[in-house]
Parts: sequence; C-alpha cells; structure tokens
Amino acid sequence: MKRYKFKVDVEPEYIAERSDPSAELYMFSYTITITNVGNVTAQLISRTWNINDANGLHEKVRGLGVVGHQPLLKPGESFQYTSGTRLRTATGTMHGSYFCVAEDGEKFDVDIPMFVLDALSDDHNSKHWH
Repeated sequence: MKRYKFKVDVEPEYIAERSDPSAELYMFSYTITITNVGNVTAQLISRTWNINDANGLHEKVRGLGVVGHQPLLKPGESFQYTSGTRLRTATGTMHGSYFCVAEDGEKFDVDIPMFVLDALSDDHNSKHWH
C-alpha cells in the first residue's frame, strides 16, 4: 500500500535585533523540518502561507519551492530550512500547506499546522540555555 505523507515540524523565533517595536515592526524566523514519513519518494513543488497578525490583517503568500529549493525526499529523508516573516504586531499566527508530487505522479497536499509568532513570550529567550 502506497502512503504519501510528509510530516512538518516548526520552530518559530522572535528576532529582537531586527525588530523595531516603536515602528510596529516585528521580525520572526521559523525553522521547518519536512520529513517524508510515507513510503513513496516525493518532491515539494510549492507552498501556500496564511499569515495573520493581532490586528486581523491577513496575508496569503504563494510560491514555488522553499528558500529556492524543491526538495526531493525519499522515505525517511528530511529537509530543513529557515525563513522569516515580519508582522506589524507583537503576536500573530502562520499556517499553510505544501503541494507535493510523488515520483509515480500522485499529487498530494501537506498541511502545515498553525504556529504562533510571539515577541512577548519568554520561550525564545530561555531555549538557548538548554
């Protein structure tokens, strides 16, 4: 039985040194690890992001690949990349999906679960100490 399945792990981080709260500019990075947990080799073709800030501003971003790559992942293989976004508020959320094509031509979408961008949380300061 063929399984077409990618797992997505996200680690967001607030970048204080590239942010300017007085100008309503908050920069965030997010590191994403995509793992092929299915049993068919498949390629990530494109992405769709939904970015929401605390004021209800909604932005949809579409594009080919991720950071200039369209990684081809065999079963068990992972691809990791870091990208970023900026918000006009100290908190927001992102979620989206990847469009993938398996080597046998099967097309499938991979859900990117919602994650929180939060400049006010202490989490991003403490995790570097572990």
